[in-house]
Amino acid sequence: MAEPQVDMRLEVAMLGVSDVDRAKTFYEKLGWRLDADVAIDGFHAVQLTPHNSEASIIFGKGVTSPKPGSADSLVLAVNDLDAARKELIAHGVEVSEIFHYAGGPFNSSAKSPRVSGRDPQGRSYFSFAAFADPDGNEWLLQEIQTRLPGREWTPTRARATDVPTLAALLHETAEHHDHFEKTHAEHHWWDWYASYLSARQSGSSPENAAAAAGRYMEEVLHVLPR
Repeated sequence: MAEPQVDMRLEVAMLGVSDVDRAKTFYEKLGWRLDADVAIDGFHAVQLTPHNSEASIIFGKGVTSPKPGSADSLVLAVNDLDAARKELIAHGVEVSEIFHYAGGPFNSSAKSPRVSGRDPQGRSYFSFAAFADPDGNEWLLQEIQTRLPGREWTPTRARATDVPTLAALLHETAEHHDHFEKTHAEHHWWDWYASYLSARQSGSSPENAAAAAGRYMEEVLHVLPR
């Protein structure tokens, strides 16, 4: 059986800006969540996150970042391109008209790669609009109403929100604990269960949760193999 992969989430994109406060004001005006604003002895870093996004942006003074305005075609996925444009315009942002790429998404090899209007076939991934921050860092709004097969990760987080879900999770926990119980010294099953359940509810796969529970029992509670 293949080893489970370690979760790797794209968390942050670094932006180059010439005026930290101006950039902060611009992105806050869009309704982006302000996560951090740290200023210490010549260092100033700001982190903001688009609505419902798992990835954030960071910019600042004394922050390793690209040249101001050098970010090109940063993508914001939206399920309604018209609504997204309308909202940005309401916040005072200049947004391009909707366009599509002559050769397909992000294909800039043609002489005039961006063609006015929506994708003629109305496909997800193919229609765009663009806007820029005060430094010229460009953002693309990409309309994705239906994702292609395989384009979404299978959730690993177990949500014990009701009795059937909780029962299924406890059954899964018991099955994984069985191996540990047979190979290790006598112990309280609830210690292993608690560690396993905590890992699963934090997003770990069953295999990684079982490994985490095993490490906890051996390294913290000193329950060693027989």
